[in-house]
Amino acid sequence: MAQKPLEDGANTDLLFTAMASMGTSRPRRHHTKVVELLPPGSFVKLVNQPDDLPPFQLIQCKGGRCWVRQQAWGQLVQWEVPHRNLTKAA
Repeated sequence: MAQKPLEDGANTDLLFTAMASMGTSRPRRHHTKVVELLPPGSFVKLVNQPDDLPPFQLIQCKGGRCWVRQQAWGQLVQWEVPHRNLTKAA
């Protein structure tokens, strides 16, 4: 018995039930962007950062968020940015 193709989420329960009976899980979504390992103390740039702005010093990263600062800002001023928006400074 042939099944109709899946349309707008129809028959998804049937598909997942069939996959589970075969010992496979739900299809995984692959993320295409891999973030760099950025150690604390390293210098980073924002994606699309202007060339006349100096690199930021990385304080720490946790849970996809990073805290950076400019050396001229002093120790107590920090900026929280998404990790995916940072790259290692050259």
